[in-house]
Amino acid sequence: MASGEGLGQRLFKQVEPSTDFKPLKVTVVGVGAVGMACAFSIVQQGLASELSLVDIDKSKMEGEVLDLQHGMVFTRPMKINGSPGPESSVGSDLIVITAGVRQREGEPRLSLVQRNVNIYKTLIPKLVELSPNAIFLVVSNPVDVLTYVTWKLSGLPAHRVIGSGTNLDSSRFRVLIAERLNVAPSSVHGWVIGEHGDSSVPVWSGVNIAGVSLKQVCPAFGTSEDPEKWSETHKQVVAGAYDVIKLKGYTCWAIGLSVANLTECIFSNEKKVVAISTLVKGLHGVEDEVFLSVPCVLGRQGLDRLVVQSLTDEERANVQKSAKTLHEVQESIQFGTASL
Repeated sequence: MASGEGLGQRLFKQVEPSTDFKPLKVTVVGVGAVGMACAFSIVQQGLASELSLVDIDKSKMEGEVLDLQHGMVFTRPMKINGSPGPESSVGSDLIVITAGVRQREGEPRLSLVQRNVNIYKTLIPKLVELSPNAIFLVVSNPVDVLTYVTWKLSGLPAHRVIGSGTNLDSSRFRVLIAERLNVAPSSVHGWVIGEHGDSSVPVWSGVNIAGVSLKQVCPAFGTSEDPEKWSETHKQVVAGAYDVIKLKGYTCWAIGLSVANLTECIFSNEKKVVAISTLVKGLHGVEDEVFLSVPCVLGRQGLDRLVVQSLTDEERANVQKSAKTLHEVQESIQFGTASL
């Protein structure tokens, strides 16, 4: 054996020099139930070349890294690493923020604000420093306000800071409608916009199957006069997370799949229309600088375009009400000694 020649040199015959291609890297910040559901969904679907986990709980982070690494034989090859601080996130293309305190049973999402903002003050600027070209996808609740906070703290353009928003709410909405009509959820086209939470807005006027408006078939559809009580569907959407939390203590799998779906949209430059939280000032009569969910075209550079939906007067008023609710919360956020 020639001096310095290792197993690799003896096992393989080089045909063409290797070329280094820039891998697609995702960092998930927070290895709680939601963070790991996001990480697992991304790994299982093979959506990145590298995955980094960041969590202040070093032992748990290291355990999760090892656990995922041990399953690499059963998935597409992916480099998996982690760190208790943000250092392993360097060079990320997408940073998924799930860090924060857990929502308590029955606790409104907006009451979580200040507790989570305190974590973001030091976290976000460091992540931007290490990955200045990354897209930030905020998942932590209350997601709309924390996406706004991330945008403010990051200094990044709004198209590169998005929230998971009502992507999951819209999924629940379609699933529930599909169940009642006995069709596949993918055949139902409907949107829940506004806040991801109690003041979300179901766009009943836009719900359709194969282009057939359900509102035209049944003008009372979604109203209080509807004898079939379709309005209960939206109530179930809003209560969905609370029901899961009451039963098992937390939500994780559905939001993990939602985040994987958004990741695929970004990395594949899919230009898919999804309901995500973004800056909506000037849209649907919203006058304040708030982040709310509306249908958006999502691609490799982040948010590409907003879809300007034709809303009824009532739907438009509800979006404005949702925006005002969030703006009032934002006004009360304490950033150091001053309001953010």
